Amino acid sequence: MTTTWQGHLRNHPRTVDSALAVVLFVVAFPGSMYSVSDAAAPDRWWPCVLLAGISCTTLVWRRTRPRPVTAVAVLCATGMALAGYVMTALLLAPLMVALYSLAAHTERTTTRNLTLAAVILVAGAALIADPAGDALALNVIGPVAWLLLPAALGSTARFRRAYLESVHARAEYAERTREEEARHRVAEERMRIARELHDVSAHHLALANAQATTAALLIRSHPAQAEKMVNALGDTTAAALRELKASVGLLRRSDASEDSTQPAPGLAQLPDLVAAHTAAGLTVTLTAHGQPQPLSPGADLTAYRIVQEALANVAKHARTSTAEVDLVYTHDRLAITVTDHGTVPSTATDSTPGSGYGLIGMRERALSVGGHLRAGHRPTGGFEVSTELPLHPYAPAEDSTP
Repeated sequence: MTTTWQGHLRNHPRTVDSALAVVLFVVAFPGSMYSVSDAAAPDRWWPCVLLAGISCTTLVWRRTRPRPVTAVAVLCATGMALAGYVMTALLLAPLMVALYSLAAHTERTTTRNLTLAAVILVAGAALIADPAGDALALNVIGPVAWLLLPAALGSTARFRRAYLESVHARAEYAERTREEEARHRVAEERMRIARELHDVSAHHLALANAQATTAALLIRSHPAQAEKMVNALGDTTAAALRELKASVGLLRRSDASEDSTQPAPGLAQLPDLVAAHTAAGLTVTLTAHGQPQPLSPGADLTAYRIVQEALANVAKHARTSTAEVDLVYTHDRLAITVTDHGTVPSTATDSTPGSGYGLIGMRERALSVGGHLRAGHRPTGGFEVSTELPLHPYAPAEDSTP
């Protein structure tokens, strides 16, 4: 029941203000008849009731137009004081309500100026009407206290409302930020899964396709070599199944902190990768310059995946049987270059960023560890993929945007 009445009052503010105005007008009658002594009592009561009726009527618009309502209430209270009425809380009630509304709905400067003006006018008018000071406490000290109190309460209500609004705004901003962060993390995870599945499946499928094609060509003329190729095809598909199973297993794990049961591939597995491609008919030359240095786990995996994807692209798209992988170590970076001398159909590979999932995945991997990657046709023919990766762990800069 209480909640229903509160909701009704919030939804019908004009009705509430009208009822308040009627109540204050009714209590103005006994206020107009109060006096300190019979000698000091005003001869007529109707001027006080008339002024009280005017000020109470304007209270209907106290929420929407607090400044003019307060101005009218100040003038009416000043008129009552000049007429010699004792300014009790009963007569000051309309002005007190107007000052509360003013403080609750306007800025602090306006509240301070109008409250000060009301105190000066009402107290000054009371002193003018009764210069002998027979009722100084009732006509001056009392009105000053009664008028300052609603102004202070209205300012407190305004501050509280502003504080609640700011808290609500911060809560909404935090909720939006959490939702955006969650969407961002989901998108990043989807891209990471797509890269892993692409790297695992695309490389092995391309290699298996090359081995199967070569075996089909050699099955009659060189059956011994074809048998070796078929055996290598079995090893390739078995390796593909193992890596795919490991990737899916990691995605299904609930505890991300547990170590993987199988170590992630790195540059140490490059000889095996080269051997697999050589068995499939692509002769890969692996060279290293500088003093080999250990890479961070993320950079090591990234370097391996980039070489793996680049060689898979050569096997799929380049019309050549040779490729070169060049590793150059410096004091803080590793440069990797994968080149071929074949001809690439324009529809198969393009150097434009984002033209293929393989190139997109390689660029994203390089950026994720603080490196960069370039891919494009060579002026002398063939295709080249080059990247530079930091040897030490990369810590991305935190976003300082509020």
